[in-house]
Order: sequence, then C-alpha cells, then structure tokens
Amino acid sequence: MRRFAGPVALADRLEKSKAMDKPVRVLAKAVRQRLRPGRLRDLLHGVPLGEPVHPPLATVSLGCWLSTAVLDLAGADPRAARLLLATGLVNALPTAAAGLTDWSSLHREQQRVGFVHMLSNLTALGLFSASLVARVRGSERPGRALSYAGLAVGGLGAYLGGHLAYRQAAGANHAPQVTHLVPLGWHDLCLLRDLPEGRPVARRLGYIQLFVLRRGENVSVLADRCPHLAGPLHQGRLVMENGDPCVVCPWHGSTFRLIDGSVKHGPATAPAPMFETRLRRDGTIQVRPGLT
Repeated sequence: MRRFAGPVALADRLEKSKAMDKPVRVLAKAVRQRLRPGRLRDLLHGVPLGEPVHPPLATVSLGCWLSTAVLDLAGADPRAARLLLATGLVNALPTAAAGLTDWSSLHREQQRVGFVHMLSNLTALGLFSASLVARVRGSERPGRALSYAGLAVGGLGAYLGGHLAYRQAAGANHAPQVTHLVPLGWHDLCLLRDLPEGRPVARRLGYIQLFVLRRGENVSVLADRCPHLAGPLHQGRLVMENGDPCVVCPWHGSTFRLIDGSVKHGPATAPAPMFETRLRRDGTIQVRPGLT
C-alpha cells in the first residue's frame, strides 16, 4: 500500500515540477518589466523598513478572515463580521502587490511554489469577496459558507507561504553572520599590490568569502554573498547612485553602497555586512567587521 505523502513532500514536488514554468516565466518577466527599479519597487520589497512587507501584510488579512469565522461561529453581530471581512479584502491589495514583486525576483524553484501560493490566495480572495457580497445582500448563511471555504483555501496558501519562507528561505537574510564567524580584532587579508585596480575580486577570510575592491590605496570590503539570495557580489556591476559608489548583484539587481553595505535598491532588504580596512606599512590589507 502506497504511503500518503505529507504536505512537505507535496510542496517539495511543486519545487521540482516544470508543468507551470511557462506561465511562471511569462508573469515574472512581465512584473519585472512593468515595475522597474525605483522607489515604488523598493517600497513593495520593504527596503525602507529593512524587512519584507508581504508577510506582515498577509498576516493582517488572514487574521481578519480568521476572526470573521470566529464571529460567525459565535453568532456575533453580522455587521462586525462584515467589517472584518471587508478590512481583510482591502488589505489584500497591497499584500498581493508586495508578494508579486518579491516573487518576480526569486529562483525558479521558489517561483513554482510561490505560483501555487498565489493561485490559492486568489481563489480565497474570490471566495471572501463573494461572501461579502452575499452578506450585504442579506444571505448570511451562504456568506458564512463561502467564508469557511475561503479560509480553507487561504490556509493552503498560508502553508505554502510558510514553506517559501522557512523551507526555501525566500525573504530571509542570506548574508553571512560575520560576528559569529570572524573573531574580534584585525585580520590579514592580502597584499595591496595583489589587488587589481578598480575591479572587484573575491578573497577568503576564514569561512567567509569577501567582496574586495581597490581604488588607489582605498579598499572597500563587503561580505560577498548578497543578502537576498546569496548571489556573488564580486561579479556585479559598479555604479554610482546619487553620488554613492555601489555594487549591483548580478542575480537579481540588489544594489548596495560600498561605504557601509546599506541597501540602495531591492529586492534585498538587509544590508551587506561591511568590513573596516587598514593598510600596514608592509602593504598588507587588514580587515575587521564593521560596526554598521
């Protein structure tokens, strides 16, 4: 007898399934082309807050709809249930916009799970909208039934969202935690003369790979793994953003200031860890984790 596959196994299968790759590719490309790098995209990613905004927004809508179901079961005032239902629906609009923006800049395996997550949430949104319409028209019993169905489908979407966040690490900070991996104090990195002028390279410091850029006797050093999805920053482009020298991750375009590793543009929301540098008399570059 074939054993029933648990929800994690089913989600793992979604990661490997290529059945939806064409619509995934078309939709992700359309979102990226429509929503160019800039303030709106950074806002939807959560760059100003330093955290992705989609998960907390989604929690608000799901909380409203769960509370609606509780009020329905308790036989509370129908007006309160309608208010909570409508609040969740209004909040779902920015939630979907933020989620779609994040999703468009993920790896394909993450996008496959995210696509089903999105379809589940759209279905739930339709059911909750139909529930609100039915309630406003006075059909309380069908309205409650539609809400329960929406909550069940929304629960599936929430589970897949959790799989994305905790199993696939979408939205997590992928930069190395340098304070745990690098001992206190200064550490020899390399000789200044061994670094090319104006071209970023990768260098090792213990367990960590570093992004290193020499400009004359000034050396900028960041952790090389992009906080978004661990892209190699030393392979990125050097650009100027409002007078600040920056590096653009080659994978998804996250942009970081070289002076302190702070985020100029998403999808990354966490900064790239920065290292302070100093030059010894013998020409050796020394580094230590920065305070910012």
